[in-house]
Amino acid sequence: MTMLTGGTSGTTNIRRLIKRRFPLLAWLPSYNFQTFSQDFLAGITVALTEIPQGIAYAIVAGLPSQYGLYAGFMGCFMYFMLGSCKDINIGPTAIMALMIQPYVSSMGIAGGILITFLSGCLIFLCGLLHLGFIVEFFSYPVIAGFTTAAAFNIASSQIKSLLGIPGKSDTFLTAWISVFENIKKTRLADTLMGFFVIVFLVIAKEIRRYGSLKQRPEWTRKRYIIGVIIFMFSLASNAIAVMCCSVVAYIFKQYGQMPFKLTGEVRGGLPSFTLPPFSTNFNGTEFRFEDMMTEYGTVVIFCPLIAVLEHIAIAKAFSKGKSLDATQEMIALGVCNIMGSFVQSMPVTGSFTRTAVNNASGAKTPACSIITGIMVLVALGFLTSTFQYIPKSTLAGVIMVAMYYLCDFQAFILLWKSKKLDLIPLTATLVCCLFINLEYGILIGLAVNIVFVLYSSARPKIEIEEISPLYYLVKFKSGLHYTSAEYLREYILSMCTSPNSTVIIDGEYIGNIDATVAKSLNGLKDELQIRNQNIIFWNFKKTVINTCLGVNSDLGLNVKEESLEQIIAS
Repeated sequence: MTMLTGGTSGTTNIRRLIKRRFPLLAWLPSYNFQTFSQDFLAGITVALTEIPQGIAYAIVAGLPSQYGLYAGFMGCFMYFMLGSCKDINIGPTAIMALMIQPYVSSMGIAGGILITFLSGCLIFLCGLLHLGFIVEFFSYPVIAGFTTAAAFNIASSQIKSLLGIPGKSDTFLTAWISVFENIKKTRLADTLMGFFVIVFLVIAKEIRRYGSLKQRPEWTRKRYIIGVIIFMFSLASNAIAVMCCSVVAYIFKQYGQMPFKLTGEVRGGLPSFTLPPFSTNFNGTEFRFEDMMTEYGTVVIFCPLIAVLEHIAIAKAFSKGKSLDATQEMIALGVCNIMGSFVQSMPVTGSFTRTAVNNASGAKTPACSIITGIMVLVALGFLTSTFQYIPKSTLAGVIMVAMYYLCDFQAFILLWKSKKLDLIPLTATLVCCLFINLEYGILIGLAVNIVFVLYSSARPKIEIEEISPLYYLVKFKSGLHYTSAEYLREYILSMCTSPNSTVIIDGEYIGNIDATVAKSLNGLKDELQIRNQNIIFWNFKKTVINTCLGVNSDLGLNVKEESLEQIIAS
């Protein structure tokens, strides 16, 4: 009977594990037509944003336009199978495009595809090892500085396309230098169209608050319908802008004129399913696998790390209080990138913009992802001939508006009001990401942030109250670490100077100490004895006392468990 119970329990655990790793098995049995209709609407709406963004982000990465669509459909299909968050949309993002752009420039298309595979493998491995806690080391100031710098960088790279200026640039500085050097080559038609798109998208974004898919009690039916139309119009604004501008360009082409720079031919059809390239030849230079790894450098670590950071942050934002299985999300993201590399995808992660559209459109399950993926496939199969008429300035406008809303300007105000010192790591990250590169910028930002953390732990808040000329009460308002060992000893010695007095150390807020702090407390006792002063360890936890006794068993004589009044009275 026991064996049978054990076998049943084991089978149940396996089923739970399978459902956890394949979340669609949990919601698919209860799936119905009403849920499908809402997912279908959300999937179509997101696709209208993903298709122009996929083309635009591929251009940012330096890849042919269709590669952004390859990334979009495979990310959607795999997340449908493995994703646990109903709103998340997986696909190409501006930050991922910016991170791989230098390596596409140096190694060609293969440089973008291989980093997708490597990132996927690393993310998947981190998911299996439950290493999601790594993202907790990125503080809000560092993340805000990084995303704002990335947005500035990407927007700056699009200024030339917006103005119709020729040339190419890889960094924030070179982009603006190139703009000022070629400002006289500005094309009026491209500039007007680009700024028209920007104004249109900003207005569409701002009027969204006047529409809603939920009727309010005070609304008439007519007002509700108008609100829904405005809302849907706003959600599809990217696609509407791109389609309208493409129609304008097509009309000019029919009359033998072309005042706009166009995206050019986009290869249609599905990509071939093949292994990611582990070597390549680009511009006459042969790159073996080890050469490609050397070329990548630190991006092999930071590309997957930023992908996870972006994805988990978005998943948490839209989980709405529900528990988030970070391990499953990392596994899903890893598989999306691994499988994507087999269809020539660029790196993918969660997109905040498209996830917000998904949520606003009323997505109910991850099934909306497969609807979006199918729409992208339809675009690849039947609409690529029309993509060649998309003006570059239109895509530049789409990207620049998206980057404006990606900038975390509110972070500066928030930190100024709450803790001004946090502006230092934010500014350090922002400046270094802009003027060096993203990987080193975030490393420097982390280092600056860690310095502040270490300084804080090295200078704990200590309150010393002189109860009487013969007694001092020392209180620590935070834990003690080895970095503060020497400071606390010197501070207490300098503040508690009355001869023949007793120093009472209150250990209420000391949760744990290391051997360095224990040795410092032992040294403090010896130095106070030389000055004819006594020390008492009061209100200490047993684990802390045991650490002190491990350094010097005689410290047990200084431990008191009586009340403070009894200690003073004795």
